[in-house]
Amino acid sequence: MVTENDVLAFFQNELPILGWLPTKSNAVGMDDILQEYTEQEDLFPAIEKFGHQFSVDLSVMDVNQYYPWTTPWFFRKWFTSRPLKQEKKPLTVRMFTESAKAGRWLYD
Repeated sequence: MVTENDVLAFFQNELPILGWLPTKSNAVGMDDILQEYTEQEDLFPAIEKFGHQFSVDLSVMDVNQYYPWTTPWFFRKWFTSRPLKQEKKPLTVRMFTESAKAGRWLYD
């Protein structure tokens, strides 16, 4: 049976660690938004590998539900406190964990 730790460890190994000092504390977490954590060039191959490794049917996953993602400008927080309005849904490791337990993509 697939556990949360299995899927989290998979994404932590597959995705590059962000930050000036790449340590485990900077690694992706269960509820981090993957579109903000990494570039889609890194995420898409990891998603494909995830499907193979955990035997998850991703054929119904519509990437257009999640991309294009609006990335906030770095200095935005100093000029406005208004939240950035996203047009797309966030992807999280938790979503992949629940799908791995079910054996198919559960969202969309």
